[in-house]
Amino acid sequence: MRRPRLPRALVPPRLRRALRPRAWAARLPRTRRGQRRAVQGLMVACVVALAPMTWMYTSAEAHIRTTADAPAEGVAVVFGAGLWDGKPTPYLAHRLDAAAELYRTGKVKVLLVTGDNSRTEYDEPDAMRTYLTAHGVPAARIVRDYAGFDSWDSCVRAKKIFGVDRALLVSQGFHIRRAVALCRAAGIDAYGVGVDEPHDATWYYGGTREVFAAGKAALDAVFRPDPHFLGRKETGVADALSAARG
Repeated sequence: MRRPRLPRALVPPRLRRALRPRAWAARLPRTRRGQRRAVQGLMVACVVALAPMTWMYTSAEAHIRTTADAPAEGVAVVFGAGLWDGKPTPYLAHRLDAAAELYRTGKVKVLLVTGDNSRTEYDEPDAMRTYLTAHGVPAARIVRDYAGFDSWDSCVRAKKIFGVDRALLVSQGFHIRRAVALCRAAGIDAYGVGVDEPHDATWYYGGTREVFAAGKAALDAVFRPDPHFLGRKETGVADALSAARG
């Protein structure tokens, strides 16, 4: 049975010409020197494309931990990961579960939850706080950052607004290296706690997204732009730490 073909009249002339084997062959280098340059150009393009991912992994790899072997720090920063009907998505809930475990085991004293509250009807930090208090973390040990619109914003605001110098970072495994690399670039002595997830469609989407997000992360680390919203300094983290210690 022959495969049906589009009527010739429906195929634009330019597309017909581009699809001809000779059209493709004409664009390929014919000399050995030209072919060598084409291969070299392709290799350079691949190196440039992979450079941000390489930077991200080399910057963060030595600073990745689990909830069991994470060093004791005063603060854990928990990154937002979306809401469903005003409640944390499963991925965000898993991050919060890991943060609650760090608090229960004494690894951290204060949780800084950072997320998006750019719209009245969408409030990640408050939803994160509600979830944590329902899982045994005292409200007085939870500080909210309402302008953590992306990972770079969250890291810079943790440093410049909340005065965080050292912290554990909590996120999924596919994101935690970028979070560590960015927070360390922002001046925080950070270790990352990667949350394990089953390799479902969401996990693969997140991993693929990181390939493209690495480029922006590298640019942020080099040029260090101010967050979308910086604002005045806040004492919430320092106050919560002081109360926890005393």
